[in-house]
Amino acid sequence: MHRSVLALVLGLTVLPAVASAQVEYRVLATSKTSTTEKEMNEAADAGFRFGGTMGGETAFGGNEVVTVMSREGRADAGRYSYKLLATTKTSTMQKEMQEAGDNGFEYRGQTVFKTTFGGKETVVILERDRDNKDKQRYEYKLLATSRTSTMQKELLEVGDAGFQFVGITVAETAMGGKEVVSIVRRVRK
Repeated sequence: MHRSVLALVLGLTVLPAVASAQVEYRVLATSKTSTTEKEMNEAADAGFRFGGTMGGETAFGGNEVVTVMSREGRADAGRYSYKLLATTKTSTMQKEMQEAGDNGFEYRGQTVFKTTFGGKETVVILERDRDNKDKQRYEYKLLATSRTSTMQKELLEVGDAGFQFVGITVAETAMGGKEVVSIVRRVRK
């Protein structure tokens, strides 16, 4: 009984400290994807971790990639690193994603970004945990089609092969058409 009361009292005194942990945010907004990757890694070196991203037109910045990063304390300073892949060609994205996956990067998010020159790129953000050297590696596949019914069929096929869905965007192709772009992955054997 005394142990239960002591545990309850200790739990109640610790709970407010845990509940009131402050989270600090950093918003990154740039018109160049290469600058976004650089700024993400600088923020990661200061202990921030990727939260989310979106490409689009902001009120004062024009077409930008806006990324939110957050941190609780400084325990993770320098632990994570980021790679940002941006391309209009799905075959290029597939190749670059697999190279990054082979180097220990994991998928974290994707968006579509309108470049300064008017093109639209699919942007994928990958993260690597520097402290986890034995982390499992992933095999990535990028599926792209203009028909949602075809995407359904392709997702069922890769699902049967053990791939898990991680993200989707609707992107504009170099020819001006629209594509549904899905990214899937499975643990590399």
